[in-house]
Amino acid sequence: MTGSSEGLFDFIAAALAKFVESEPEGFHPPPGRQRELGFTFSFPVKQTSIASGTLIKWTKGFSIDDTVGEDVVGELTKSLEKIGLDMRVAALVNDTIGTLAGGRFYNQDVIAAVILGTGTNAAYVEHAHAIPKWHGLMPKSGDMVINMEWGNFRSSHLPLTEYDQDLDAESLNPGEQIFEKLLSGMYLGEIVRRALLKMAEEAEFFGDTVPPKLKIPFILRTPDMSSMHHDTTPDLKEVGSKLRDILEISNTSLKMRKIVVELCDIVASRGARLAAAGILGILKKLGRDTVKGGEKQKSVIALDGGLFEHYTKFRVCLEDTLKELLGDEAAETVVVEHANDGSGIGAALLAASHSQYLGVEES
Repeated sequence: MTGSSEGLFDFIAAALAKFVESEPEGFHPPPGRQRELGFTFSFPVKQTSIASGTLIKWTKGFSIDDTVGEDVVGELTKSLEKIGLDMRVAALVNDTIGTLAGGRFYNQDVIAAVILGTGTNAAYVEHAHAIPKWHGLMPKSGDMVINMEWGNFRSSHLPLTEYDQDLDAESLNPGEQIFEKLLSGMYLGEIVRRALLKMAEEAEFFGDTVPPKLKIPFILRTPDMSSMHHDTTPDLKEVGSKLRDILEISNTSLKMRKIVVELCDIVASRGARLAAAGILGILKKLGRDTVKGGEKQKSVIALDGGLFEHYTKFRVCLEDTLKELLGDEAAETVVVEHANDGSGIGAALLAASHSQYLGVEES
């Protein structure tokens, strides 16, 4: 995540080679045929063609300076050639776009895709005439896909607390990805840690000494926060063991554990409600936030990412908030669907649809 460009792409190429070796005989392409790849790259890219794009900036804790401004497909191709792996990237795909493509392939009612994982992003299908910055030929369908990069959204209306401001200031990318830092999996546990640290320092929440482990950034991961939040045991045993194992805080009282769960709930609910507000923004932009003249057109949002998939209370809060924002009638027309590994499947579909062998008869 912080090494060299060559190191990163050599690693990806080596993993691909290992995968190819493990494949059964039946999957090998016929002699003389190159393997084709859909390359999911979940970072902001200036896309220059279906199979090329330069990295604008890293997000999610990555910081490899010599990749910025480079064509990521070119970088991967160099690494593939170095180990003699005969593959070509047929499609460079952002994970949000992949999820949208995969969702749309199975269901025409899919109008947007949202990733809620380590980071967060959204993409949607826009009417081409509504895109002011587009100055090319109109696509035949009249529609175009917009990768919003909404993780980088910031506004004076976002409810930034001192914990958010400090987290941002100490991050690898200060001033960037503000929306992402409020609600994605990489940061939720860290917000909880920062709040607990302040409680320990200013209110002696954990006794008269501040637990040293609590001062370590990112020691409390979102999966740990999730398992504390979902603790259903009467004495909140799971919360107790997480505090003991990760932060080395022993003999916590039940009252203390309840407060920790409440803090997890506050941080997760805020994130989920902000994500729901973002989805409502897309629906509003497309005029799908209300039911017009009784017609019930369906709007499906394809959602993927570990946060959405595994953090149940986050997911339920997001779905409930969306219903609350839309109102009963419109809520019936909007469906949130989990698109499991949507980005991988979508990238494969897009690579297949841009194959150099399309229309060539199987020999």
